[in-house]
Amino acid sequence: MEALFTQLPQLLLAVWWPFCRFMAALSMSPMVGDVMVPVRTRLLLALTLAVVALPGTPAPAIDPFSLHGIASALEQVIIGSVFGLVFQLTIALPLLLGNLVSSQMGLSMAVMNDPVNGSSSDVISSLLFVLCALVFFAIDGHLVLVNVVYASFRVWPVGHGLDVTVLKLLVYQVGWVFSAALLLALPIIFSTLVVQLGLGFLNRVAPTLNLFSLGFSVVTLFGLFMLALLVRTLPEHYLQFTQHMLELLDRSLEATHG
Repeated sequence: MEALFTQLPQLLLAVWWPFCRFMAALSMSPMVGDVMVPVRTRLLLALTLAVVALPGTPAPAIDPFSLHGIASALEQVIIGSVFGLVFQLTIALPLLLGNLVSSQMGLSMAVMNDPVNGSSSDVISSLLFVLCALVFFAIDGHLVLVNVVYASFRVWPVGHGLDVTVLKLLVYQVGWVFSAALLLALPIIFSTLVVQLGLGFLNRVAPTLNLFSLGFSVVTLFGLFMLALLVRTLPEHYLQFTQHMLELLDRSLEATHG
């Protein structure tokens, strides 16, 4: 028992570094990092993962209360946040797609207030978010995130420093998310634009028709029809987005390791 108490500070120090990285990754990841998940739950998950990953994460001889130790802890937080943000970008893409589609269909006024998260979103974005969340857990995205963070200890050990090129790649992916969402929403945007142009020409031919009320219903119905066609292929697109992000992480880790 006395030998255990003497080794306890070393064990706590060894757990501290993977705990910081796992906690940052879980806090920035989709679903697990939402406000509806209590902070104590994330703390317990990060602590459990840090203890399980302890044999594969050798602890460096760094004093956590020194400036070097504080910088190393901040380094773990940044690395874990990068991995969490990569998965967060994949779930942000359908939300952006829903905002574009709802604004084009005239449904942006139908906003749902979320008292749990303290935010509001339109109906279509909520629908696409639920669909992608089901796909995320169906492909074991949370386990993939844990595996990626665990593998990062072999490439980016504690105290190794940060690679600025990987952070640049993450910043570049933000523009990729906007472009991908625009490409997915482009069929609906173009089709509703054609319908609105047709209604505009119809208004010139028959000015007595009340096309303001009629046009809103026609555009909404046509947009819902196009959305039904898009939702059928959205899980496949989401898998492609996730695969693209994972390949990006693999190339980054291999370049850093090389």
